[in-house]
Amino acid sequence: MADLDVLRARFVRTLEAARGPAGGPDPDPYADDLLGRWQEPQRRYHTVAHLTAVLDHIDVLEKYAHDPDVVRLAAWFHDAVYLPDRSENEERSARLAERALPEAGMSAAKTAEVARLVRLTVGHDPADDDPDGQVLCDADLAILASPPSAYAAYTAAVREEYHFVPNDAFRAGRAAILRQLLDLPRLFRTPYGASEWEATARYNLTAELEMLSLPPDVPS
Repeated sequence: MADLDVLRARFVRTLEAARGPAGGPDPDPYADDLLGRWQEPQRRYHTVAHLTAVLDHIDVLEKYAHDPDVVRLAAWFHDAVYLPDRSENEERSARLAERALPEAGMSAAKTAEVARLVRLTVGHDPADDDPDGQVLCDADLAILASPPSAYAAYTAAVREEYHFVPNDAFRAGRAAILRQLLDLPRLFRTPYGASEWEATARYNLTAELEMLSLPPDVPS
């Protein structure tokens, strides 16, 4: 289970570093608002555990980023609005960042960059000259390169979030997402992600897609 006090402290350090010597209001209320969002009851995969994992992966990849603290703030906001039955979660999360960060003391330029990065997680397809986008997207997709048991837990949690979707419709929708990911020339854009995660992630995605292609009554 994620340690909320540790997460809160991580947010405070990140916000203070990102907004610089000019400072701003107490970061704790902003951290608490975000942590409350990440603990909403409809979440099964997009939880504080996912947030923690993304932040940890950014720590691994930060040497590739232009502004690691802006990337970390984008991670905090990237699924801050999450309703499984809505399709505009990333846009609503970006707009939340655009409202909250200026109030918290962030510059207009850095706020705009956080929002841009959040919107980039819709397709996870950053440009070759976008190191911050590459780091965020790689960190968000790193779950795809998990060992078999962790990958199975991830897919089960995603299914739980979409419990209201009939099985056939879920399988078709999930398969479409997997194909979209597999069609990307590269899942991971940082050198570390490409060397350490790409092959395993493609194996996991392909195996899941093959399983979804089986008739539901065929044992897998």
